[in-house]
Amino acid sequence: MSLLSSLLILIVSARLLGGLFSKLGQPAMVGEILAGVLLGPTVLDAIKPTPSLAGISELAMFLIILSAGLEIHFSDIFGAMRGRGLLVALVGFILPFAAGLLTGALFGEDLMRTLFLGLCISITALPVAIQLMNNLGILHTRIAHYALATAVINDVVALFILGILLNLPQQESIGDIFGTIGTASWKLLALALGVVALNQLLEWLERRKISVHAVPEALVRYLGTEALFGIVILFVLVFGTFSEMLGFHFVIGAFFGALFLDQRHFLASRYEELRGTLASVTGGFLAPVFFAYLGLEFTADAFDDLIFPVVVTLVAIASKVAAGWLGGRLVGMPRQEAIGLGCVLNGRGVMELVVAGIAYQKGFIGQGMFSTLVLMGVVTTLLTPFLFRRVFSGESLEQYRHSQMPDTPPAIGSQG
Repeated sequence: MSLLSSLLILIVSARLLGGLFSKLGQPAMVGEILAGVLLGPTVLDAIKPTPSLAGISELAMFLIILSAGLEIHFSDIFGAMRGRGLLVALVGFILPFAAGLLTGALFGEDLMRTLFLGLCISITALPVAIQLMNNLGILHTRIAHYALATAVINDVVALFILGILLNLPQQESIGDIFGTIGTASWKLLALALGVVALNQLLEWLERRKISVHAVPEALVRYLGTEALFGIVILFVLVFGTFSEMLGFHFVIGAFFGALFLDQRHFLASRYEELRGTLASVTGGFLAPVFFAYLGLEFTADAFDDLIFPVVVTLVAIASKVAAGWLGGRLVGMPRQEAIGLGCVLNGRGVMELVVAGIAYQKGFIGQGMFSTLVLMGVVTTLLTPFLFRRVFSGESLEQYRHSQMPDTPPAIGSQG
C-alpha cells in the first residue's frame, strides 16, 4: 500500500475512533492508538510500520511537544516550585519512579529498561491532566491546582532525565557512567539556563517599555500573516537543533524552546491565531498519525506472558494513587480529596508515550517493554475518570466543586 493510501486510512480511522472516545469523555489519543492497533499487525495487518510513516510520526512528535510546551509558562514552573506544590510534585514523581525501578529489578530487567520503566510510570502528562479535569469539571479546585503543579514539574523533570538516559554509555564502567551523567546534567542545565536568561532579558525589556512583540510583528508585515506559524516552527527548530548538537534528542530542545514562547511575545490576536493554527495542524492531522503509529508498533505477540504488563499497569496505578494520597495528606488535604488527587495523577498519556517512543526508536527498550508501556499509558489514562468518580460520587463531586469555587486560586495551566 502506498504512503498516501496508508495515511488516508490511518487518519480517517484515528479521527473516527478518537472522536468516539472524546464523546465518551476520554482523551482522543486513546481511540487513535486503538485505531493503529486494529489496523496494524496485531489485528487486521492492513498497514505496517514503515520508515516513511516513522518520519511523519517524528514530525508529529515535534509538534505535540511544541503544543505541550505552549501550555506551560515560566510563571507556571516557578509557581509550582514555590510552597507546598513542590512537595506534592516531588512525592508524585519520586514514589512512582521508585516503584518502577523496584518492579523492573524484580522482573530481572537490565538497568536501562528499568530506568525507562520507572520514568514512564512516574510521568503525569499536563495536556491530558487538563483535559481530564476539564471533563470532570474540577479545573478550578485545589485538586487541580496541585495536580497541574505536579504535571508541570513531572514533565520538565522527565525530559531532563530522558536527556541524561540518552547519553549513558551502553557497556562502560561505573566511573564512565557517572561522568556521562555529570556532563549531560551540565549541558541540560546550560540549555535550561539559556532559555531562562532569554526570558529574563525579555522581561527586562518590557519593564523599560520596549515592545517585545515588535520583532514578530515586523516579520509578519514583511512575510505575510500566514508566515507566523512558520516563524515559530523555525524558532523552536533552532532550539531542537541546538539540543541535538549537545547530544540530546531534538524534542528536549523543542520543549524548552516552546516554554520560551509566551503570549507576551505576540499581540493577543496573533497568539490566539498561532494556537489555533497549531491545534488544527497537530490535533487535526499529525497527532492522530503519531498515536495511531504507536498503535501500529504495538503487538501483543511481544509479551512472553501477561504477568509483566499486568503487574506494571497495577504498579503504575497504585503508586500514583499512593503518591497523590501521601502528597495531599502532607499538605493538609482531607483523605477523600487526597485520594482524588492520586487518581488524577494517573493521566499519563502524551508525555509518557513520547518518552516510550523515543526509547524504542533509539533501541534502549525492546518490543515487549514498548508494548507494555503503551498498554500501561492507555489503561491508566482510561481508568483515571472512572477511578475519580469512584472516589467522588455524583452528589459528593457537586458538593466539592461548589465548596472549592469561592477561594481556590486558578489552577496552573487552566488558561490553556
